[in-house]
Amino acid sequence: MATANPAMSEAVFRRVGRADSVSDVMTLGGTVAKSAILVVILLATGTYSWSQALYGGTGLSYGLMAAGGIGGFIVALITIFSPKLAPFTAPLYAALEGLILGAISAVFEAQYAGIVSQAVALSVGVLVVLLALYGSGFVRATEKFRIGVFAATGAVCLVYLVDMVASLFGTHLPYIHESGLVGIGFSLVVVVIAALNLILDFDFIERGVQQQAPKYMEWYGGFSLLVTLVWMYLEMLRLLAKLRGRD
Repeated sequence: MATANPAMSEAVFRRVGRADSVSDVMTLGGTVAKSAILVVILLATGTYSWSQALYGGTGLSYGLMAAGGIGGFIVALITIFSPKLAPFTAPLYAALEGLILGAISAVFEAQYAGIVSQAVALSVGVLVVLLALYGSGFVRATEKFRIGVFAATGAVCLVYLVDMVASLFGTHLPYIHESGLVGIGFSLVVVVIAALNLILDFDFIERGVQQQAPKYMEWYGGFSLLVTLVWMYLEMLRLLAKLRGRD
């Protein structure tokens, strides 16, 4: 239960073991660089998907979302089960996630002008603040903290799973998708839980560096961090849309 992010399971680092040589060791700087590359790839494909969704029609928008969602899920599973492939699958995952995020962002922007820039700014702000707090040692991922975040994330996943099953029968869980106080409160809680997962991600990347994991794990670490960032951004969009919906 080291982290709620399935990509950051401690079993991953146990499987890959230590690097064969000093020159092949995972470093913090290398992980930061790989993470930045993945974000750039995501932004590039996201921009393309955004433009196509705005000017290419609804059909193309849904096509990009489907391709990004299904493809990203498959690539994520491949990466989790075969970390050695991360140098190839992590960039592909970032590109696919960019497709779905760009299309989804365009849909939200069409409804609420300026909401995407707000969500991006808030997501970046949360990332920077938490990284600063973690780097300064003010916030640490203790065992109780890990268990608490894991349990909270599991509860959110269970709620979404039940809601997904309910949607197959033409209904949804009440209140959580609405712009009332309950819906806004639910989204706010989920955003906080997603943000706390970043602390666990920072901690786990640091553990990988300390355990001298192979260098390809830098790509895996960047991929894992991107999984949480994508989730947090989407939840931030949902929260802002509910707040704007009350106006």
